[in-house]
Amino acid sequence: MTTEELRLNVEKALDEIRPFLQSDGGDIALLSIENDNLVRVQLEGACVGCSVNQMTLKSGVEMTIKKYAPQIEHVINVEA
Repeated sequence: MTTEELRLNVEKALDEIRPFLQSDGGDIALLSIENDNLVRVQLEGACVGCSVNQMTLKSGVEMTIKKYAPQIEHVINVEA
């Protein structure tokens, strides 16, 4: 998978999870993909102060990204 294909697949994954985040007043932005195995995102809106955002990041966002791009090993939230 090329770097561009990887980015497109990660964006597809975020597009799949985004409606769930937006329904709670939040959102997510892709910041970068490093070494083709690390994704940096930024949770936005209501997700920033949410007490379960780490669970959302691991069980929702990371799982969905890995479904589209299995080579991704880590998803990290970069706080604003």
